[in-house]
Amino acid sequence: MSSPARTILRTESKLFLREPGAMFWIMAFPTLLVVILGSIPSFRDPSKGLDGARVIDLYVPISILLSAIMASIQSMPGVMAGYREQRVLRRVATTPARPFDLLAAQYVLHGAAVVVSAVLVLLVGRIAFDVKSPGSAGAYVLVLTLALAACLAIGGVIGGVAPTARISTAIGTLVFFPMMFTAGLWAPVQTMPHGLRTVVELTPGGAAARGLDQAALGHWPSAHFVLVLVVWALVAAGAAARYFRWE
Repeated sequence: MSSPARTILRTESKLFLREPGAMFWIMAFPTLLVVILGSIPSFRDPSKGLDGARVIDLYVPISILLSAIMASIQSMPGVMAGYREQRVLRRVATTPARPFDLLAAQYVLHGAAVVVSAVLVLLVGRIAFDVKSPGSAGAYVLVLTLALAACLAIGGVIGGVAPTARISTAIGTLVFFPMMFTAGLWAPVQTMPHGLRTVVELTPGGAAARGLDQAALGHWPSAHFVLVLVVWALVAAGAAARYFRWE
């Protein structure tokens, strides 16, 4: 990493840590959601409709996906669009640093925040509600990495085309709720009707939720879910690079 890139990353880190709202929704709220749901007695009981699994077991990976979607769709695009609106990217272009360094810092910081949130969710789920640790840690990390890449790429598209932070927030909100639905926030993907589940599993949220669930049980995720995440990440990343506007 070049010296200007390191300087930008340090600066952006300080700015990011000064945003308590973003920190709460990305890093604290998913854990709080697990605590709230885990406090419901029936959610801690095995369910025949879930093949003996508990509702709280399913909501741990969903809460992790909530963090990824919050960071990628709600938080990061607004920062990127705000820099465009304030002509920050154009001013950075006149320095030894590159505008890309500024954007890369946002990807790194928001991705790191999601990783911290995921660790907190898993720890609280394990300690407080006896949610088993992922049976296949390697597969869990793989699916989470691909899901985060897909979400960040989609957020990159929003932040890359929105002319202002306000418009970015509006677009992000429109995208946020469908993504949370497909990730299973309102109803775990496993409980959806077959036809709806088949469609949802073609989305990044649905594929990630199913892949994380399989990895949690100690299985390698289905190649179908991995492929869906890879395709979404590559297509969205390509669109973000193609349509990104510096000014």
